[in-house]
Amino acid sequence: MADTKKYRTAVIGRTGRGNYGHNLDLGAKAHSRFDIIAVADEDAAGGRRAADRLGVRAVYADYTRMLREEKPEIVVIAPRWVDCHLDMLLAAAEARASIFMEKPMARTPAECDRMIDACDRVHARMVVAHNMRVNPILDFVEKRVSEGLIGEIQEIRGRGKEDRRAGGEDLMVLGTHTFDLMRRFGGDPAWAFGRVTVRGRDITADDVNRNGPEGLGPIAGDAIAGVFGFGGGITGYFASRQTSESSGLRWGVDVHGSRGIVAIRGGHVPQVWLTESVSWTGAPWRPLEIPRGTPPASELEANQLMLTDLVDAIEQRREPQAGGRCARWAIEMAQSLYASQRIGGRVRFPMARRGHPLS
Repeated sequence: MADTKKYRTAVIGRTGRGNYGHNLDLGAKAHSRFDIIAVADEDAAGGRRAADRLGVRAVYADYTRMLREEKPEIVVIAPRWVDCHLDMLLAAAEARASIFMEKPMARTPAECDRMIDACDRVHARMVVAHNMRVNPILDFVEKRVSEGLIGEIQEIRGRGKEDRRAGGEDLMVLGTHTFDLMRRFGGDPAWAFGRVTVRGRDITADDVNRNGPEGLGPIAGDAIAGVFGFGGGITGYFASRQTSESSGLRWGVDVHGSRGIVAIRGGHVPQVWLTESVSWTGAPWRPLEIPRGTPPASELEANQLMLTDLVDAIEQRREPQAGGRCARWAIEMAQSLYASQRIGGRVRFPMARRGHPLS
């Protein structure tokens, strides 16, 4: 019976202020286990378009009213802008609904804490759209690395997308994907050390954009670099820097081992290269052979995999693979670099100060 149950699902969007994210609503519409019953959007025209797209009649301007009247079992919090995530999730948890939410999860570790606590109190499950967390291609890569494909992991190097958003905006938007991917191979870090600069000098309070784009909250820096201490003596590195090269093609993680390197470039279909050599210099590279037919191949399939993770977590009463606790780590790792810059030293995890380090 559990395999055939369809979950009453409501969608929250915000036209012009985060919209419907990376089509999270369409992922729910296409999934066989979700029955979309209503949509809420503060923009009337945007709400009507969403209702037509999703094939529903119930359209609300106020999502709290929708939650009260429709009593959904699952809520899709779709806006890409992050300033609304906390309030929307708290309202959904109060309605005792589980949640599928666009990333980044929140603006600060403190907001993440409140969101996780709210879900735990009512036994709701939360999935945050870090699509690479449930990507079968990366499941295969992680398995091969754990079996010794590149020997013993020695270091992990990650970069943001480094497009026009390079620096502080990139840290929060694409950096969260990168940190989540770094943790797939390194586990939870113990400490971080960061440097944040503008035009080659350390940032000051005057360099902080107090209201960053897309509701990100305070951001700063046109160059950000960080070092993370993982278990087993593994060191991780992250960087995002504004340069004349803004194609965004650097985004991903390189995992350096004692007998080779795996290079992963992010996306719905991650590109993976391998060099197998004790020498990191001059060794030939080749694409890592992935089993044929390994999904996903599209944004829709990626969303459906995360929705399946949510349904399985509800029915198996477990933490989702792409759950809030994983997503909180990504936010905390990002904010730790600002915190380290502020104090001029290492920051240990979990961070004692949970608010925004630039506030």
